[in-house]
Amino acid sequence: MTTLELKKQLVQKINEIDDISFLKAIKTILEARTSGQILSLTPEQRHEIEESKKEIEKGLYLNQEDIDKMFGQWVNEK
Repeated sequence: MTTLELKKQLVQKINEIDDISFLKAIKTILEARTSGQILSLTPEQRHEIEESKKEIEKGLYLNQEDIDKMFGQWVNEK
């Protein structure tokens, strides 16, 4: 996969996200990377990351394939 292909995939995935706190976290990461600054997270962002890690450890997540399948079923029901 080339850098350009990866960038296109990332843009597509970001466009599908509606969670404002997650988008803000991505923005923070991108700004830190592009500006050369050290990543600094708010307490709320740290909390969200820790909670997400716990959910993942418990298996409380969906992979893209599962989401695509659920979306396909939902679309077909309409």
